[in-house]
Formats: sequence, structure tokens, C-alpha cells
Amino acid sequence: MANSKQARKRARQAEKRRVLKSSQRSMVRTYIKRVIKAIGTGDHAKAMEEFKAAQPVIDRIADKDVLSKKKAARLKSRLNKRIKALAA
Repeated sequence: MANSKQARKRARQAEKRRVLKSSQRSMVRTYIKRVIKAIGTGDHAKAMEEFKAAQPVIDRIADKDVLSKKKAARLKSRLNKRIKALAA
């Protein structure tokens, strides 16, 4: 348990951040699942549409340090690779 006033405040801030980041992380996962579902149906146009919707969300969350920039880039790259394979 935090003993000093400063430590108590840091604990409050950390909890606040944890709750916010968990909801943002969940939102990103939902967008990714939509893209994967569209890829699964085999509809290239729908998959591209979902990917274009997910891309700015992933970037925005990476800017806020909820996801690392490298992980965001890796996610986008892998999704894009699967969509391109669908078109071929």
C-alpha cells in the first residue's frame, strides 16, 4: 500500500490510466477482429473497407502509447498481407 501522499496520488493516476487504456486496447482488438472476419468471408472489397477503418484507429492508439508504434506497424502489415493474399 502507498504510504506517502505522492505515492497515493501516483497509484490513483496509474489506476485511472489502466482503465482508460484497457478500453482503448479493447476497441483496437474489435477493429482487428472485424478485418479478420471480412478476410474470412473472402470478400476483398469488404476486407479493404474494414482495414481502412481500422488503420487510423490503430495509429491513434499507438500515438497515445497504448500500443507501441512497432506493434501497431506489425499489426497493420500482417493484416494488409492477408488482404493482398486474398486478392491474388
